Amino acid sequence: MVDAHIKKLADLGVLLPEILIPDNGIDMTKWSVVACDQYTSSPEYWEKVERIVGSSYSTYHITLPEIYLEREDVSDRIIKINKNMQEYLNHNILKALKPGLILVKRTTNNAKTRKGIILAVDLEKYDYSLSSTSLIRATEGTVVERIPPRLKVRENAAIECPHVMLLIDDPERTVIEPLFEKCSMFDKIYDFELMMNGGRVEGYHVFDDLSISSFAKSLDNLADIELYQKKYDVSDNNVLLFAVGDGNHSLATAKAHWEKIKCSIPCSEYDSHPARYALAEVVNLHDDGLVFEPIHRVLFNCDVEKTLDDMSMFYNFGCEIDCMTFGDKETMDEEAKALAKEKNCHIIKYVTSTEYGLFAIYEPPHTIETGTLQYFLDEYIAEHSEIKIDYIHGEDCVLELSSKPGNIGFLLPSIDKNSLFKTVINNGVLPRKSFSMGEADEKRFYLECRKIVP
Repeated sequence: MVDAHIKKLADLGVLLPEILIPDNGIDMTKWSVVACDQYTSSPEYWEKVERIVGSSYSTYHITLPEIYLEREDVSDRIIKINKNMQEYLNHNILKALKPGLILVKRTTNNAKTRKGIILAVDLEKYDYSLSSTSLIRATEGTVVERIPPRLKVRENAAIECPHVMLLIDDPERTVIEPLFEKCSMFDKIYDFELMMNGGRVEGYHVFDDLSISSFAKSLDNLADIELYQKKYDVSDNNVLLFAVGDGNHSLATAKAHWEKIKCSIPCSEYDSHPARYALAEVVNLHDDGLVFEPIHRVLFNCDVEKTLDDMSMFYNFGCEIDCMTFGDKETMDEEAKALAKEKNCHIIKYVTSTEYGLFAIYEPPHTIETGTLQYFLDEYIAEHSEIKIDYIHGEDCVLELSSKPGNIGFLLPSIDKNSLFKTVINNGVLPRKSFSMGEADEKRFYLECRKIVP
């Protein structure tokens, strides 16, 4: 039975990993920090994290917040990160659990609760290309230029600690939720408050044969080809089981690392090499605690008036547009809500230090507002190297950044999460940074680890 369900999981791209968690006595609140791609325009956030953590054992010391990627000392930071990883292993700061799953219950400060399962996925079954038909796929465009700097961290890393979140489309709640119904039967391995308004997280270790077998069977049913074709009204035989919701560039980096390793080892070692797999948390798309939020854009160091004029000219070629300005955000929001009822009209709101405004774009060039806006931004920034862009979670942060001269914030609507799988299956990946699973402080915090070297 054990071999049977392990093989079934392997066919589904799943490995039961030997997960590492901090040993008893480690301050878990200091150990766990938010995903490295958050607060990239808020150095004060990471400065406060650094003060909280100090010299304590922490994932802050074994990950690289992206706000530091362009610092002059980034190479020294990476060397220190890899050294810290090895030290944590050598001094038994991390303890290994039996191969299995971890049920994760995350409660955020807005009272939402999200349930997930930690497991490892097979990178051989993941492809982030635009035309991917793999079992594990990106939902948004992957910027390949973002992989090399991240690869520098992973290529000499002894362990990984993930912020990757994968989604399954399970409206009947057959895979994850049944395990949570009996979580009192499993060992609780952590339960603590997360720092910096992160809420609370609980973890339960699942390794018994009956529970694993039941999980494997439910996941296999979700991937049944006939049910899949009926569910999405397709004749496609290439099942999309796991859609990457968060951390696609981290998963793409793990894939790139594995492809390099494959070139240096015999084929006989492929199946057993730990770098072939990557830890991730799997969440049901229909989880009540999973809310899709928009990811906004802020331009820095631009001639605000000229940029808006150029944007108007850009969309005037091939589209009918209306441009409006307002004295306050409330009036802008009301007008945007009214215009959104119009057919084939995308509303892109913007904020500067002097005004609120919006573009109403009729017969737009993309299926969602994010694509329509990014269509302009990609071309414009390529022509204006002095302008920088950041992708921001939360309207309040956009409003604060946009209040400074030389900045423009663009506010985007959220997408319907229930249509995500069908959209990706039928139309391919969405434009990059099309949605966020919750606000920044609701993102996955680094916690569990896994060795990625033999």
